[in-house]
Amino acid sequence: MSPRALLLVNRHARQGQKRLPEAIQCLEKAGFDLIEESTENPHHISEIILHHLNQVDLVIVGGGDGTLNAAADALMKTQLPLGILPLGTANDLARTLGIPNSLTAACKIIANGQQQRIDLGWVNGKHFFNVASMGLSVKITQRLTKEVKRRWGILAYLATALQVVWESRPFSAEIRMNGQSICVRTVQIAVGNGRYYGGGMAVAHDATIDDQRLDLYSIEINHWWQIIPLLPAMRQGRHIKWREVRALQGQDMVIYTRKPRPINTDGEITTYTPAHFYVIPKAISVFVPTEGEQF
Repeated sequence: MSPRALLLVNRHARQGQKRLPEAIQCLEKAGFDLIEESTENPHHISEIILHHLNQVDLVIVGGGDGTLNAAADALMKTQLPLGILPLGTANDLARTLGIPNSLTAACKIIANGQQQRIDLGWVNGKHFFNVASMGLSVKITQRLTKEVKRRWGILAYLATALQVVWESRPFSAEIRMNGQSICVRTVQIAVGNGRYYGGGMAVAHDATIDDQRLDLYSIEINHWWQIIPLLPAMRQGRHIKWREVRALQGQDMVIYTRKPRPINTDGEITTYTPAHFYVIPKAISVFVPTEGEQF
């Protein structure tokens, strides 16, 4: 009997509309019995998954990290395994899991059936896969329109980041974790569950999405130009060893600010400080490449 899959594709994702027919053909060829529910509004994804709970064996999501984030709450509730078709701009969760951007390869991974239990981050009632952050990343998110991302792809992140860094001003925050209270002056606080975010930057060089911990870093600089030497190190997650960066690890933490500050979860602004974060170990199952699989 063919596995029954709910296929959800975000038509507004960078390659969503264009590659939907190819995705359907590829998955049907792999033997899946598909229920196709393309959506133009990622906010409807959770309710679509819940509606089809008893009709399918797995959920396949085509889109970027924002689309996947929109599915996280329902995947947690239903415990349906997740297949990923990386059709967005950054595709950081796919990168963390070793899923290539090739649609054919991504379909093959799902068809092979190898699953891995991964952690989810949680902040103020909202789940996240990759990272939740405040400061520079929020300003980048606010300026990165769909049109800019679609036209310029990953270059859009770089150009917008440089502009935002140039305008950055430090803010005060209090971090409470592991029985400590730490007061900081910072331009960016990021709390990572996975490894990659923001188009391929690493939260920490040794972070994984199943290590049952959150990795926090705070960039504590006084002048915008001080971040320039840090940028290459941020690609590998080695910035956490720099003097200007505070790095902490834990399973549960709270961040306070003088006034509510917006928080970006997987590329979308979803909540505000004060923010309570924790990790949910082995929260959901995801289809991943088999060991030694080459693409």
